[in-house]
Amino acid sequence: MTLSLIAELLDPYVGLPIGQGAGEAAGGVDWPLIHTKLLIYLELIMKWNAQINLTRIRTPEEIVRRHFGESLLVGAHVGACGTLLDFGSGAGFPGVPIQLLRPDVQVTLAESQGKKAAFLNEVVRSLGLQSEVWAGRVEAMPTAQRFDVVVLRAVDDMALAVGEAGLRAKERVLIIGSVNQAVYSGLTEDFRMAKPVPLPGLNDGVLWTAQRC
Repeated sequence: MTLSLIAELLDPYVGLPIGQGAGEAAGGVDWPLIHTKLLIYLELIMKWNAQINLTRIRTPEEIVRRHFGESLLVGAHVGACGTLLDFGSGAGFPGVPIQLLRPDVQVTLAESQGKKAAFLNEVVRSLGLQSEVWAGRVEAMPTAQRFDVVVLRAVDDMALAVGEAGLRAKERVLIIGSVNQAVYSGLTEDFRMAKPVPLPGLNDGVLWTAQRC
């Protein structure tokens, strides 16, 4: 895997010019640095995945497209935000790529499985991120702990998780799911669901955004 191939694979998700040179892109985003750190991240995933089954997607190209690309698409829709919770982070999706895209945001990666939480701590250390790892269930966080934005992707019992995310979110809940998925069923009437954003390459994959009224 090369940096130029990573940029090419991510282009449908973030709209980057292919072969962009070093330096900061429009909006102050240092894409060459992000690509470099994503390559390190990819190598960590491939190394650890052989031992603890981080993700069922095994090929580097699909990891970049599906995991990194979709995560960066979420990050592009986060909006104004000081704190963000990645609910059920697993191998760090979408929280780690969001942290790379938005270093101004304090990201918390919540993962209850001990081995995956250990992997996340290694990622944070290796990439030099300011992210925090919560090695436990979100429900076990202090009741008063809330975040500007909560993001979810491929979590168990989505309806239950979305309901808990709504309790933790001050402003927005962002969910990667299916166009036919009733992701809003777990939210209270305090939230308004925006029109879903289609995910590249998937027939029914979308990004849902719920805004607190």
